[in-house]
Amino acid sequence: MKRRFVTLDVFTTRRHAGNPLAVVLEADGLDTEAMQAIAREFNLSETVFILPPEKPQHRAAVRIFTPGGELPFAGHPTVGTAVWLALHDDAAGNLPEMLVLEEKVGPVSCAVEVKGSHAGHAIFTLPRLPEHVGQAPGTDAVAAAIGLAAADIGFDGHSPASYSAGVPFLFVPVATREAVGRAKPQAAEWQAAIGQGGAFLYTRETAETGHAFHARMFWPGAGIGEDPATGGAAAAFAGAIMAYDRPEDGDHRLVIEQGYEMGRPSQIALEMSVRGGVLASARIGGSAVLVSEGVLL
Repeated sequence: MKRRFVTLDVFTTRRHAGNPLAVVLEADGLDTEAMQAIAREFNLSETVFILPPEKPQHRAAVRIFTPGGELPFAGHPTVGTAVWLALHDDAAGNLPEMLVLEEKVGPVSCAVEVKGSHAGHAIFTLPRLPEHVGQAPGTDAVAAAIGLAAADIGFDGHSPASYSAGVPFLFVPVATREAVGRAKPQAAEWQAAIGQGGAFLYTRETAETGHAFHARMFWPGAGIGEDPATGGAAAAFAGAIMAYDRPEDGDHRLVIEQGYEMGRPSQIALEMSVRGGVLASARIGGSAVLVSEGVLL
C-alpha cells in the first residue's frame, strides 16, 4: 500500500532551518515494528504517524518515533503535525482555531494559525506539567560526559537536575555560550553518568537579542546525536526555571534558541502561567514550514 508523507521544518519560519519532521499521513495498518523501520529510514529526530482519533471530537491520533524508539510525547512533532493538519483543513475550507491530538501522554490541545499555503504556527498546552524526577549525576560526572570542565557547569544557582513533562531529560546549566559550543558527548563517560537519557544544555548567553536561553540537546541513546530543537525538553525545562529562577506570579514568555551550532537555528517559545508561586499551566509554541511531500512505496 502506498502511503503519503510530508516533511516540515519546525520551530522556524524558513526552510532548511529548525528541526526537520517527517509525517506519514495514512498510517492505518502499520504495526509498531513497521513504524519503527520507517522512522529509521527517515533518520530524523522524530517521525510522526497519523491515525484516526479514538474520540470523534479530536482531530487525529499520532504516534511519535525517534530512530531508536517510540515516545509518548514530543514538542516539535506536536507543533509540526498541528501545522500540517491546519494547512490541510484550511485548504478544505474547514480550519478550526483549536485542534486536539491524541498522543500516548494524553490529549494535547493546539491553537493553530496558517500563514499562506505552506506555513503556519501552533501553540499547545502541556498535557502534563513538569516534575522533578530522580537524582541527577554529580557535576564532575556530568562535565566529563559532555567533554567540559566542572568549572563550566552551573550559573546563578542553577545545577544539573532532571525533569519530565512526559519524557525525562537531564538539564545541564553551562556558564557561557562558548562552553556550550565546545560540548561533545564522550561515549564511556556519558554511558556511566547519563545512560540512555538525553541531556539539555543551556546558558543565559544568547546569540540573538531578546532570547532568554541558548541550548543544545544530545540524546545518543535515542539515535539522536544532536537535536536542532526539542520542544519536549523545553516543556520540562519549565520545571528547572520554576525551581531556580522562581518567576513572579503572572504570565511569562521565554524564547529558547537551539540548533545554532548545527546550522539549523530554531526558536522555541515557552509560556508559563504562575499563580501563587506555582506553575499553573505552560505552553510550547513555534512556527513550521512545509518542505517536501512524497509517497512511501
